[in-house]
Amino acid sequence: KELIYTESDLIVTPIIDNPKIMKQVPVRFDSKTLHIPAYSVEKLSSMKDADWNNFLKRVCSLLDSSEKNTGAARSKLNLLYYLCTLVVHKELASRLISSQLFHVLIQQLRAASSWDIRANVARVIGLLALHTSELGENVPVSEAITLLTELIRENFRNSKLKQCFLPALGELLYLIASKEEKGEHPRECWAVPSAAYTVLMRCLREG
Repeated sequence: KELIYTESDLIVTPIIDNPKIMKQVPVRFDSKTLHIPAYSVEKLSSMKDADWNNFLKRVCSLLDSSEKNTGAARSKLNLLYYLCTLVVHKELASRLISSQLFHVLIQQLRAASSWDIRANVARVIGLLALHTSELGENVPVSEAITLLTELIRENFRNSKLKQCFLPALGELLYLIASKEEKGEHPRECWAVPSAAYTVLMRCLREG
């Protein structure tokens, strides 16, 4: 083993927001146009259940709003930037990935009219997958993987979009693999569709 591996081979580095792979623009949100209070991580961690559910409901309804004007798109983007700053904290990531928010994010990935919004939804999903320490058996990971796979396949010649969706897909696959490695039984909703492997292999071959 000592001859085969170097120590650095065994260190797992993040796929998403990894500056060694791709330089990311730091995430900044504007609290004045957020439409919800910009609670700190500490405040959210110590919230009572009723307040937490209330906060979550407001976030989901803002993300889910079907308004198509520029202002609505801008405030959605701002909310996604705010979520990016929250989901890098393990405790919040674990609570959010098992909540209604994950379903709403998948919906937005499918339905958002702006590619900017879709790219940032994918970023939130990838960061959730990277930072969560628990994965409930009802989290629809398969659905997210299928959708990301389709988006990569449909935009295969668009390297900018591929670079938005591939890291999120990679983090979800790594999350499932690490859970199964710990002996947690594979769940129905964690199944990886074969199309995901096909698309990944094609990216490696042609990318």
